Amino acid sequence: MSTLVVGATGSLGRKIVHGLVEGGETVRALARSTSDYKLLEEAGAQVVIGDLKDPATLDRACQGVDVVVSTASVSKTGDDTVENVDFRGNQNLIDAAEAARVQRFVLISTLGASAESPVPVFRAKGAAEERLREGRMEYTILQPNAFMDVWFGMLIEMPATHGRPVTLVGESRRRHSFVAERDVASFAIAAAKHPAARNATVLIGGPEPLTFLEVVKAYEEVAGRSFLVRFVAPGEPIPGLPEPAWGIAAALETFDSPIPMQEAAARYGVALTNVREFARSRLAPAVRN
Repeated sequence: MSTLVVGATGSLGRKIVHGLVEGGETVRALARSTSDYKLLEEAGAQVVIGDLKDPATLDRACQGVDVVVSTASVSKTGDDTVENVDFRGNQNLIDAAEAARVQRFVLISTLGASAESPVPVFRAKGAAEERLREGRMEYTILQPNAFMDVWFGMLIEMPATHGRPVTLVGESRRRHSFVAERDVASFAIAAAKHPAARNATVLIGGPEPLTFLEVVKAYEEVAGRSFLVRFVAPGEPIPGLPEPAWGIAAALETFDSPIPMQEAAARYGVALTNVREFARSRLAPAVRN
């Protein structure tokens, strides 16, 4: 089976490329000419130069592949926007994959994606989902919950590493099934050819729903020491986080998002990472000691 991974130079995309190659698959990785793609080549992937904003390059990239996996989302550089990457870019990619008669398209979307969402990136992901459901290809839509790698890194690891207080929003009572990025990669790899993934939408979370305060306590157990924790009102600045993240952190304190994962994890053969395992893999010795 030949698989094209789009967004391959990103953190999640790299994990998917490596997992596919290690599984013996033929992997093509889409990268921009300005990207650092040497490690992808060294891993055994065939790098093809292209850009979601340039449909002609996508037509070439999709030729001869069986599966397309898209992790593509807006980056923080250049002229990328939610509109031209998450919306038009993914639409361009789906068009190219259909024209090339790709068998299955695996879209890494997000929990809460909807074409009617007031959040631009959720709205763009929702539009891509609708396009796939209305199209001619087999599809798998993966909707992961909030990534441990992103939120635990920003809220807990960065301040703990620099001796600053961990800042949480509100009273930290809402529980979410935070998921490790490596587990999302495992689901994407399995979905590329698993029969149960045909025309399926799969919600992805971690093994247990937790509040941010419970996550902090798990980190404290792993580190063997206490962290100073402070609380701010929803919408107030959170030191070390970009301003757009303040509103998202506040929004996460307005709802719970538990996802029962036992059945899906067993079906796709994914061993889910719990918060303590994740913390042990991430905490530097300086933080532990």
